[in-house]
Amino acid sequence: MSTSTFVIRWINFLTMLLAVAVMGFGVWMSTHHDGCRKSLTIPVLGLGAVIFLISIIGFLGALKNNSILLWIYLILLCFVLVAILIFTVLAFIITNNGSGHSVDGLRYKEYQLQDYSSWFLKQLNNTRNWKHLKSCLVKSDDCSNLSRKYKTLKKYKLAKLTPIEAGCCRPPSECGYPAVNASYYDLSFHPISSNKDCKLYKNSKSIKCYNCDSCKAGVAQYMKTEWRVVAIFNVILFVVLSIIYFVGCCARRNAARSHTKL
Repeated sequence: MSTSTFVIRWINFLTMLLAVAVMGFGVWMSTHHDGCRKSLTIPVLGLGAVIFLISIIGFLGALKNNSILLWIYLILLCFVLVAILIFTVLAFIITNNGSGHSVDGLRYKEYQLQDYSSWFLKQLNNTRNWKHLKSCLVKSDDCSNLSRKYKTLKKYKLAKLTPIEAGCCRPPSECGYPAVNASYYDLSFHPISSNKDCKLYKNSKSIKCYNCDSCKAGVAQYMKTEWRVVAIFNVILFVVLSIIYFVGCCARRNAARSHTKL
């Protein structure tokens, strides 16, 4: 048995175990009552199934020294590499725009929806998409937890809020509403800005600024950060799979040679 065949066999055995773990996680998510996590069930199960299918073909090809199975394995792996490359390039392009704006007296930044890419704008301005995202935000209790995290107004003003907390849990600073505590603003003051978000904000924990453009911008910034992490992970994954692809090519060539000799 060649070294490349041995390596491919064990790599694919390990990735099969990984695929089973991924599918198990997807099944657990499907039984979870949180609608936000349930929405990710199909992609997670799909990812696990694809990894398992490719791995088992590569494992059997290396185990039986079958050049046809190794050919199929390499073709499928090539498709995966191309898909990862396309997704990674698009992720970097989509997340290239958008950054926070510093505000005097605040340790965190505020975000504006128009700063982000047209793809983010299309997704977040879609009524159906935003209705689902908004229900997830309300269930997350991020805004409700602010009053527990920052029990005094002084601590709240010195806080470094996340993009979602800054955009969804409070009115934009330009509105000029004075904060009473971390979850309540005095709305009796007339807003000093024409920003429509000023009128949309309410102190009710089910409303807050969830309908504001500033909230959508906060979600866009969160998604941008998450996508960047995924894109960087994909770059690493692409390099690793490229090495595996190269080893697989060697294993297929060795399998073809052994059959020729026979």
